[in-house]
Parts: sequence; C-alpha cells; structure tokens
Amino acid sequence: MPKPDYPKPDGVLTFDRLSSVFVSNTNHEEDQPVHLQLKDPSIPVAYNLPLYDEPAQRYCPAGVYEIVGEAEGDPKFVINAQNCVHCKTCDIKDPTQNINWVTPEGGGGPNYPNM
Repeated sequence: MPKPDYPKPDGVLTFDRLSSVFVSNTNHEEDQPVHLQLKDPSIPVAYNLPLYDEPAQRYCPAGVYEIVGEAEGDPKFVINAQNCVHCKTCDIKDPTQNINWVTPEGGGGPNYPNM
C-alpha cells in the first residue's frame, strides 16, 4: 500500500503528534527504567519493516516508535519512551506481539489536569 499523504496540521482543527503529547503533560523521570520493552530487538527491522513497513511508527498516537537510518541503508528501531501516553496500543496492535508494555514507575505518564 502507498503511504498516506495526510495534509499538514493547521494548528486550529488538526495538530501534530508532538504538540498533542505536550498538551497531555506527559512526564517520565529520566532515570526510571524504560517501560516499553522488546521481547526480540531484531524483529522490528528484520521482520516487521520489510513485511509491514514497521506499523508501530504509524499506530502509536504519540510517535514513540520510529525507524531511523533507513535512507542510509542502516535502519534502526528507536523507542522514544518519554513520549508515551500509556494507551497500550503497541501492546495490543503489534503484529508479532513483540512489544511488551509494563507498568511504569508511579507518578509518571500523562497528567490531564482538566479531566
């Protein structure tokens, strides 16, 4: 399938991912263990990338997962756990069930003050 060509966020009705993560007041301590773990670190690049174009980089609403270095021919799967809004989508939607979402240390994650 071709990659979707979404219009650029206009800042009024549509917003980019990182601005939306900022609004969630997500906070993770710098020294806490990463709560997103891979059962097999080779699967995202060796299996999911060629077969599915690594869907984690699209289904995560916070843009936690990305493939870097693909243009240079050295793709690496990067987890930006500090952006995680604890929705557990990755734990549910990963086609190989390779991503394990574990409960983070207390006090971290999104803080929605107006809810």
